[in-house]
Amino acid sequence: MARTTPHDPPLTEAQPLYRRIATRLLDELRDGTVPPGERLPGERQLAEHFGVSRETVRQALEVLRRGGLVSTDRRGSHATLPGAPVETAASLTFPVGARTAGTGAMDRATVAWETPPPEHAEALGLAPHRPTLVHRYESADADGRGRRTAVTSFSPVALTEVAELGRYRERTDFSGSAQLRRTYDWMRKAGLTLHHRDTITRFPGGSAVRVTRWVHDQHARPLEITDLVVDAQQDALVYEFTLPAAG
Repeated sequence: MARTTPHDPPLTEAQPLYRRIATRLLDELRDGTVPPGERLPGERQLAEHFGVSRETVRQALEVLRRGGLVSTDRRGSHATLPGAPVETAASLTFPVGARTAGTGAMDRATVAWETPPPEHAEALGLAPHRPTLVHRYESADADGRGRRTAVTSFSPVALTEVAELGRYRERTDFSGSAQLRRTYDWMRKAGLTLHHRDTITRFPGGSAVRVTRWVHDQHARPLEITDLVVDAQQDALVYEFTLPAAG
């Protein structure tokens, strides 16, 4: 059920569509999908995400602006909910390989409830053909170079222990644009100590490298696995590090 602010009336079908969209967008902002200060997706993306017109999105954003929950300047609209911004340490970046979009860069992230790649299912202890939350990330420079693609599959443990991730399972309309940049923050807030193991290997005869990241908690339970493919040349490298739970 969507949440409302203390000053909002209960959400009903009798309310204008733009107000219902404003409430749904606020619910997603509170989930941490867009951290405070970060730019919201554009009107066209939001319209596609919610299945409404851009005019409805504009009206919904105006409702949130009047409530001080969104601000707009020449760079676009930004979330202004109180709370700590996403941590900037490189080790906390989700998914592995994600980067800050530069001028003209193209970034896209989607999330869906689907059957993961077979190697992911095996690593996470999932039965064959059992669906789970799968996140896909794509990034490229404006000229199409420097392309990166990442596929992440989450374990049942992650979806049970981390409320922000678990909510996606209950949604019937979540397939579409999604930024889960705060995933590792959410895991740590849930009391999990994150053990990462990243393996980097180069594809034979090419310039691409593959990064495979396994993440498990302090009880050796798998949380997620990510496969990233980067258009670059690097030697194979394996390294490990640990992030303690939030204190």
